[in-house]
Amino acid sequence: MRSATSRGRVYRRCGCRDRQHQQLGARCPRLSHEPDHGTWTFAVDLPSPASRRHTVRRGGFLNQETAAAALRRTLEGEDGGFSTDPNQTVADYLTTWLQAMALVLKPTTMARYRSYVTADLIPALGQVRLDDLSYSHIAGFVHTQLAHGRGKVSVHRCLATLSSALGDAVKHHRLSHNPARPTIIPRPPAAERRIWTLDEATRFLRYCHAADPLMADLVEVLIGTGMRKGEALGLHWKDIHLPEGMLFIRCTLSAVDNNRLVLTTPKTLSSKNWIAISPRVARALRRRRAADADPRQPSPRGDLVFHRPDGSPLHPEYVLNHFHLICRKAGVPRTTVHDLRHLAATISITADVPLTVVSKTLRHSTLSTTANIYSHLTPLAARTAVNAIDATLTAAEQKVQLPKPRPPCDHNPRLHNQITVSKAPARAISYPNTPGTRPAHATTMRPQPPKTPKRPPPHLCGNGLQPAKTLVGTTGFEPATP
Repeated sequence: MRSATSRGRVYRRCGCRDRQHQQLGARCPRLSHEPDHGTWTFAVDLPSPASRRHTVRRGGFLNQETAAAALRRTLEGEDGGFSTDPNQTVADYLTTWLQAMALVLKPTTMARYRSYVTADLIPALGQVRLDDLSYSHIAGFVHTQLAHGRGKVSVHRCLATLSSALGDAVKHHRLSHNPARPTIIPRPPAAERRIWTLDEATRFLRYCHAADPLMADLVEVLIGTGMRKGEALGLHWKDIHLPEGMLFIRCTLSAVDNNRLVLTTPKTLSSKNWIAISPRVARALRRRRAADADPRQPSPRGDLVFHRPDGSPLHPEYVLNHFHLICRKAGVPRTTVHDLRHLAATISITADVPLTVVSKTLRHSTLSTTANIYSHLTPLAARTAVNAIDATLTAAEQKVQLPKPRPPCDHNPRLHNQITVSKAPARAISYPNTPGTRPAHATTMRPQPPKTPKRPPPHLCGNGLQPAKTLVGTTGFEPATP
């Protein structure tokens, strides 16, 4: 009745009870002589972080082979670091997945994933078993969210989080496929950005230098280097080398849950790199250094370039709100702080700076990223390219003299043959004299071929058949075999 493997055991039990209403389980006497009585169960001891024995039991299998296969799957999952419990729900899996992702994700990304999982995915799909989760469950979740007025961008981000979690389940062989693929709704297009012109940027800087020197220097650095907002707010003096005209991006300032400020690694691996400093940016940094050394100001704590009077970092939300306030007072269109990075790229591309140089300056991971983001500037570059091709070909045609075309008559094969025949010299053709005829004169006409005498019609018998050349048998008219 019991079968043991290297780890775990498989046995049969039932739900019968004795007179004291206690379950008999595997002790039921009917299990010994009734093969169809009860169901099969497996049990295995798994390690526990509390150093206590943790026994996992799963039952309800119809035969011993199915229970043994479930036991092997559980042991494989335990060796691979994931749970293969067939009764595991989506809520249990997502909770475990978040605990594992906390070791590898940045705090800001982790906070966003946790918000989507706890506030959206678990309330809607948490009670479904992970093995039973299907495309229809996810489609119903999407339609419900959209019907309640949820934005497509937020719903798409929820689906992206769920797809990432289920993709890890497929990677660890917990699931055979990702039910969140293909995506229910496509990725919404990015909103159209409003990029300042040079006149608008100059007007803002002129007003900001008089109203708020700290914000003016921050904007000068953002436009002059193409840095991200978090990279500029997390910039330290030890990473700035003014004599060499270089600075190094080592970290970025982020707000977790829009509340707690943390210094994290830059966005990508290529973002952690050196940036050249222009004379205009160097002057803005020197003004910040002089402001920190002013004895009338309190001595700041820390080594941040842009900070509050007490030396604490500037909150990204405060910087954005204050930036919008100055935009309204300066009379320029409202934009975002991140759009200043796009303004730096726009100025560079319109000044005929190669796209590869712009991509390295912005520290994009690939050149295609720069080309896709700033595709609105490619028509100008394309017009410049085709104009350069046209000018090059036109200059080459003026230097090279092409041969004159041949007259049309030389390209007419019939006319060409007639002219050749008419100009050919007449040759005398002589034929031997035949008796009774006069000698033939020279002519250019081809002689007539000799006439072949016609054969007489074959002799037919009375029955209409030709007589055989060789008599076969007695018929006299059968053809011989060749």
